[in-house]
Amino acid sequence: MSDTTAPIELPVIDITDPNDPAVGKAMLDAAAKYGFLYVNSKGSDFSVEDVDRGFGLSKKFFASPAAEKETCRITPNNRGWSGMHTETLDPEHQRTSKSTNPSIINQTQNPSLTSPRAMNFGDFVNGKAQQPLPASLTPHESEIHDFATLCNKTCSRILNLLALGLEVPQDFLTSRHDPSKGPTGSILRYLYYPSIFSPATASYKHDKDVRAGAHSDYGSITLLFQRPGQPGLEILTPEGTWAPVPIVPGPQPDAFPFPPILVNIGDLLSYWTDGLLKSTVHRVVFPLTEQRSPNPQDRYTLVYFCHPVDTTELVPVPSKVVTEHREKSGGVGVVGFGGGAGSMEPGKRPLTAAEHLESRLAATYGFTKE
Repeated sequence: MSDTTAPIELPVIDITDPNDPAVGKAMLDAAAKYGFLYVNSKGSDFSVEDVDRGFGLSKKFFASPAAEKETCRITPNNRGWSGMHTETLDPEHQRTSKSTNPSIINQTQNPSLTSPRAMNFGDFVNGKAQQPLPASLTPHESEIHDFATLCNKTCSRILNLLALGLEVPQDFLTSRHDPSKGPTGSILRYLYYPSIFSPATASYKHDKDVRAGAHSDYGSITLLFQRPGQPGLEILTPEGTWAPVPIVPGPQPDAFPFPPILVNIGDLLSYWTDGLLKSTVHRVVFPLTEQRSPNPQDRYTLVYFCHPVDTTELVPVPSKVVTEHREKSGGVGVVGFGGGAGSMEPGKRPLTAAEHLESRLAATYGFTKE
């Protein structure tokens, strides 16, 4: 893999009007070209207070005693606490054994410092979590639910606009992600990447730390909330280089009430559209510039993984835009699925959203279906 390139410039899209065909076309173009885009925080459903409160609860949880976190250890339904080395996002390169790869060596020598910690929240029913909550978060159940609800609302805006861009009925995607129709695989996740302090000597020569291995996301779309001064996300370009993704795009960081929400396409939307929409591989690193800073920051992020209702069949999107892409590309599909949705074998039952998620979780956590 090549070295990191210059930061990538991604479009910032205002989703204030989720019924604007021009905005839908712009979103489709960005999703097809990059697989990543920003949503202008001024046009989102979140206030500054909502986001600040979410980060505050995340910090409160990660600062709580380890014994408390263990009471809600992650289970095969993808809900709960996962500590260091629980996930294997990049099975080929993300190991905890000896390796000649400098970043992997560093993970091996400092596992508690380089691995992310996470807390996953699944669907809420009537405002109640369907999983054990740790003592630090039990009093804040309604606040966590409210933030997840706002995430789902923002995802609905984005899915509505993508449907406009794909020239399909506007409810084609949103109706398949409606939690009132049944359980979904959607997850609100708190993520914490502890910082490390750079050595005082110039002999420090190892490459940047890989905090979360190279991977694509499992679901339809992902919302990522970040804090200024806590960089690390990189995406893999078509040229095979890693490009940093700025937390705040453009030359005017004060133009937004809080950093724009970063949105990326997941495997399911790419699968549904025969690869038209890109599920771009990405990773999280601890950049050398931050490592060598006299005051490197911990990295906290809030993530919402939007998944369809479990019973949703992954059949082709009835879009002429997708059909034209399929004819040009031959139905490239998504890695891990074989052919795309449009190249499904005759007579073969479509994969459901739940079946796809189960297979990905098995690879990530080593869970097996009982």
